[in-house]
Amino acid sequence: MQRPAGNCTELAALERQVFDFLGYQWAPILANFLHIIIVILGLFGTIQYRPRYIVVYAIWTAIWVTWNIFIICFYLEVGGLSKDSELLTFNISRHQSWWSENGPGCVRKEASMSGIKGLDSHSYISVIGCALEYRYIEVMHSSFQILIALVGFVYACYVVSVFTEEEDSFDFIGGFDPFPLYHVNEKPTNLLFKQTYL
Repeated sequence: MQRPAGNCTELAALERQVFDFLGYQWAPILANFLHIIIVILGLFGTIQYRPRYIVVYAIWTAIWVTWNIFIICFYLEVGGLSKDSELLTFNISRHQSWWSENGPGCVRKEASMSGIKGLDSHSYISVIGCALEYRYIEVMHSSFQILIALVGFVYACYVVSVFTEEEDSFDFIGGFDPFPLYHVNEKPTNLLFKQTYL
């Protein structure tokens, strides 16, 4: 039931995970990893008719939308957030989004530092010629994730309602119906014994 929508969600999350790994964005990596696990849980719940798992997925989509809104605000520098901060890397490294140096049309310019030899003999200067600034690419990624999450939330609610309707309408051989399909002739036992003696 949810396999096509789930596969789309899974592929989008995996694609985002790859680019976050390339940019050493540790907070998004952890969030994407958790998202992938819960999408798999939601798919399992759909295939195995487990509404609780689908409810967990639906709750997670609300959290996922909130996370992606935060990412959008981060890259657009809304509310005092700065895209140049090390918040997404947990202050472990000074890496930024992979798209900041490898976006469409971007050319990275490096220059040698005088007087310093060794592995760090080159210093990063600037990136020029980008067709689209990296923060807008990240905003588009997050917007796409929000769109998929909203579709997934609506679909999860629909699947849960279908499963619960099926459970409510299930009939144990007329156990819930006021007029069972199999009608048992209920005569007093003494009348049954009288008929056998005749």
